[in-house]
Formats: sequence, C-alpha cells, structure tokens
Amino acid sequence: MTSRSLAALALVLVPALSGCADLAYLTQAAGGQLDLLRRARPLETALADPSLSAATRRKLQLAADARAFAVRPEDQGGLGLPDHGSFRKYVDVGRPAVVWNVFSASEFSVALDTACFPVAGCVAYRGYFREADAQADASRRRAAGRDVSVGGVSAYSTLGYLKDPLLSTMLVYPDHTLIRTVIHELSHPSVYVPGDTVFNESYATAVEEEGMRRWLAAHGTPELREADRLAGQRQEGFETLLLAARADLEQLYAASDLTDEQRRARKAEVLRGLNERYAALKTEWGGYAGYDAYFARGVNNASLGAVAAYATLVPDFQALLARVGGHLPAFVEAARACGKRPQPERAPCLRGETTAP
Repeated sequence: MTSRSLAALALVLVPALSGCADLAYLTQAAGGQLDLLRRARPLETALADPSLSAATRRKLQLAADARAFAVRPEDQGGLGLPDHGSFRKYVDVGRPAVVWNVFSASEFSVALDTACFPVAGCVAYRGYFREADAQADASRRRAAGRDVSVGGVSAYSTLGYLKDPLLSTMLVYPDHTLIRTVIHELSHPSVYVPGDTVFNESYATAVEEEGMRRWLAAHGTPELREADRLAGQRQEGFETLLLAARADLEQLYAASDLTDEQRRARKAEVLRGLNERYAALKTEWGGYAGYDAYFARGVNNASLGAVAAYATLVPDFQALLARVGGHLPAFVEAARACGKRPQPERAPCLRGETTAP
C-alpha cells in the first residue's frame, strides 16, 4: 500500500479520539479496511482464476459492466459519474457481511444516537469488521437502557478517498440488486454532506433509481425488468409499513400527558401491530420472506430510526433531475450546490424554492 493510500485511510477513519474506547474502535476500523485493501486483486486476475465458480465469474462480470456503465460519459450511453477508481479490484471477504453496523436510540425517541468524525461528520451508527465487536458494543448500549439494532452490511463507500474493491458479499444479490448497489455506492463520492445522512442517502438512492431505469432501457431483459419491478413493489410496501409505525411512535413520544409506563405500553402496542401487519403483507406476497431477518432482529426505535434516510428526499432529488432535463452531470452539480446550504435550506433548494449558491 502506498503512503498516499495510508494517508487517505487515516483521513477516512480517524475520529476525534476521546478515550480508550474510541482508540479501540479506530484500531479495528483501520485494521479491517487495511485487510480488505491488502487482499484485493485486480478484476482481470480474479476473472482469470480457474478456481472461480461460473456463478461468481458471471456476477463479477456483471458488476464490472455496471461500473463501466456508471462512469461512462452520459453522451456515450452511461451515467457520467466521477471515476475514483473503485470496483476495479475484488476481494473474497470470507464472511456473510463486510461490516456490522450498530444503531441505538433512547427508549422514547426514534432519533438515532450519533458519533462524529472529521470527514464523515456525525453519523448515526458505528461499523465493526467483526460481528463479535458489534455485539459487544450493542450489549453495552442495551445495558445503558438504549434501544439497539445490529445489522450486517454488504457494501459501503469510502467516499472516493480509497479505491473500494468489489466485495464477495455483494455477489449474493440478485442481478438487479447488484446493479443498483454498484450505481448507489459509486454515486456517494460525487455528493456528500458531512453529518446529513438523509441528504446523502436520498441523493444516492435517486441516482440509483435513474441509473437503473437507464440500464434497463439499454440492457434490460424481460426477466430483469420484472424482477426489479417486483422487488421495488415489495420494498415500497415494506417502507410504507415502517414509516407509518415510525410516525405513530413519534406522535406517541411527543405526547406530554402520558407517564413513562403508558408510553411503554403503547409503544409495545405499536410494535406488535407492525409485526401483525407485516405478517399480513407476507401473505399478500405469497409468503415472500425477504424481510424476515429485519423483523427477527426485533423492531424497535433504533431499527425504525434509520428507515427514512434512504427515501425522505428522493422525490425532491427527482424533481431536481427533471428541472435540469435529466442531465446527470448538471444534476450532480446542482445537488452539490444545494448541499452547501445550511441544513434547513437544503430540501427547499432541491425543490427550487431557493436559489442555490
């Protein structure tokens, strides 16, 4: 690894240390990232490996094609996203998730606890490269009375500071999800506002949606289009359930005339009703169980707190894209300009209600 890569790694991972716990977190984060970078090998080498299964080789080639599509200039049939060199290498992670994220919130709030870093700003989770470390953190938070959720992550972005490899954890996705994931992660370095997860994830989701629409128009088969349509329909139904429960809890926690015991009882009612509505939705889906793992972890304030991040501002970003005539490079510049405004002005800027600086 070059000194430039090491410097970039430090820039991405070094938090504002305040004690031994932060130092331990930094150590595992740096060690996990270094391990991935050291084990990554060029895609060409991986694809030429005779021990690679045919299924893995096909998925790797699809990911490579999606990457090329994402960074190809728009006038040449691509998306024109900036090319920071990511996804040119591949690493077999050797575990079911690359990182496990820990989310937490207080007993009577869906606002997530945050941790602040120099580059990323304040983020609503901590990521661990070992599941045992994530579970240990989760246990400490539960002991402190927090609602906690732990979930495995199959991909993430270092925002262009490092050349992220393709990960074996991404290849378990169906084809449409793999294509979407490549586009989503490659979009993050182009627009990133430290501390504003909703803005950042909604932006990447909007790019993902537009990118997938264009991929299907250019390369889609009837089977791929149907798989993507069905997955989108299920995701919409899932998010609608969770957002409704999240809104119910927000209203409950804001009520000033309730005791903690009453809030606790009504919170349990809301969560029980959510689980019942999910069971009914599964029946409508013919038993599709793709979201069972989410519910099996136990739905609480922490797991609901992150629901809005990927969807809240997507319609506003899509409206911005329409205003620039669907030209993605112009959209990226306009989104970046809105991101420079104070947080309360960002959504109005996306909607064209203010003038971007």
